[in-house]
Formats: sequence, C-alpha cells, structure tokens
Amino acid sequence: MTVPTAPSASTPAAALQGAAAGDRIFRALLTLAALAIPVLLGFLVYELVQGSELAIQRYGFRFLTTSTWDPVTDEFGALPLIFGTLLSSFLALLIAVPLSLGVAIFITEFAPSAIRRPIAFIVELLAAIPSVVYGLWGIFVLIPFLRTTVFTFLKGTFGFLPFFQGPVYGQSMLAAGIILAIMVMPYIMSVTREVLAVVPASQREAAMALGATRWEAAWTAVVPYARSGIVGAVILGLGRALGETMAVTMLIGNRHEIAASLFAPGYTMAAAIANEFSEASTDMHLAALSYVALVLFGVTVIVNALARVLIWRVSKGRQSGGAGL
Repeated sequence: MTVPTAPSASTPAAALQGAAAGDRIFRALLTLAALAIPVLLGFLVYELVQGSELAIQRYGFRFLTTSTWDPVTDEFGALPLIFGTLLSSFLALLIAVPLSLGVAIFITEFAPSAIRRPIAFIVELLAAIPSVVYGLWGIFVLIPFLRTTVFTFLKGTFGFLPFFQGPVYGQSMLAAGIILAIMVMPYIMSVTREVLAVVPASQREAAMALGATRWEAAWTAVVPYARSGIVGAVILGLGRALGETMAVTMLIGNRHEIAASLFAPGYTMAAAIANEFSEASTDMHLAALSYVALVLFGVTVIVNALARVLIWRVSKGRQSGGAGL
C-alpha cells in the first residue's frame, strides 16, 4: 500500500502563485517607470522657472511682446524669436504635408510591390540623418541653388507681394523653412504610410465597387478613414520643426528682427539658445535665455494639447485607422 505524498512546490497552484507575484512586481516596476515621466517633467519646469526668475520678475509678459535684444544693456524681448519659430515651422508644414501625404498614398496604394519596400526604407533612413549634416548640405548645396534659381524666380514672379521683396541673402527664413520641410517629411511620411496601410481593404473594395477609380477610392475612402492618424503625423512633424536647432541655426541667418519678406534673415528660440547660452556673461542674459526655453516648452505643450483636441474632434464617434495615435 502506497502512502500519499504531500504536494510539491512544483504543483500548478504553486506555479500560479509564483506567476502572480511576478506580475505584481512587473506592474510595480511599470508604475514607477510611468510616474517617473511626470516627475522628470516637473523637475524640468522647475529648473526653467528658477533659471528665468530674474527675467520673469523684470519683464513679466512684456518679454513676449517686445523686440529688443541687447545683452549690453540687459534689455531683452522674445517676440522676434517666437515669430521666427512659428513662421519657419508653418512654412515647413506648408511644404512638407502635401508632399508627404502624396508619397505615402503612392507607396501604400499605387507603388508596385517590388519598389514599395525600398522606397519605405529610404524614407525611414532620411529620418536618421543628423541635423548638422542637413545644415552643412543646406549651406553648400541648398542655399546656392535657392539663391540663383528659386529665390530669383519667386522675386521676379511674385515680387509685388511683400513676402518676396527685398535683397536675396541666401540665409533666410524661407531657406530655414525649406530645410525644416526636408527634415520633417520622413516623419510625416512614415507615420502616414503606417496609418494608411492598416486601413481595412473593405474600404477600398467598397469604393471601387461603386465605380470609383483607384485614385478616387484612395482619396475619398482611405484617406478620410485614417484622417486622425494623419493629423497625428502632421503634429509629430510640427513638434520636430518647433524644436529643431542646428540646421535652422545654420540657414536662417540669426537676425533678431521681424521682417515681412521671406528672403530676410530671422531667428528662432532654439537657435538663440544654442548660439548665446555658452556666451552669456550676465545673470540677466542667462535668465532671458532660460525664459526663452520656458516659452518654447510652453509653445510645444500648447501645440500638442491643441493637436490632441483636434484629433479627438476629428475621430469623435467614428473608427479610424490612426486611432492609436
């Protein structure tokens, strides 16, 4: 007669208890990692506020509405920097969004399978190029080409508009906008391509069954279905454009003024910080640059918040291929 033995530690119940403990540990680690993000963000805001305290006390909101930037007399105003940041980013999106959307539609809807993957790989490879490389290419290749061809054409054709008047310097707001467009296009194209690729085939088949051509099916059925994801891709590109530093610094001309002409040099908040932070010799100058960084952070947060609201309103009450964004 055999004597029953006690259950060993390797029974299914013990294994389940061990798995439950492992799940709790894993959940605790993930919770700590998630909480670290707002904590780090809070420290960042605290440091920016502390660093800019002198400028905030002296200028207040007047810092955002004045244009003087004179380190010798400790007089600072960030309006041209804000203007240059927003204008260069707007020009970048104005150029990049139509091109990126067209390339993404071509890759997902029309490109032969033999070239679809190589084109997608090249697009993603463009996003890995360092900013300073874009800047050097812009100085030695893009600006000479723009100055002798594109800028001359624009001035001769649209010179009656204030945007295309004045001397052609080469380094200008328009040149910065173009290099930014080249830099943000890979991000917008990649995300848009992924969003369009997950649109159900039934959308295309239904449109074509009603007599639509391939282009009409893509434009009227596929793109509207994925529009919230496309908006997310555009906002991703805008975030890159707002914070870009080196390439813009090398091509925008770095002149602290507001000019109507796109041929005139300009300045951005990121470029001002990169150019002047290491050379700031007074506490007020350092505080003004920290205030600029705080404003840039605020602009980025506001833009992303508005983007989330826009995506929510676009996709409200309907499914979307880009809902994950």
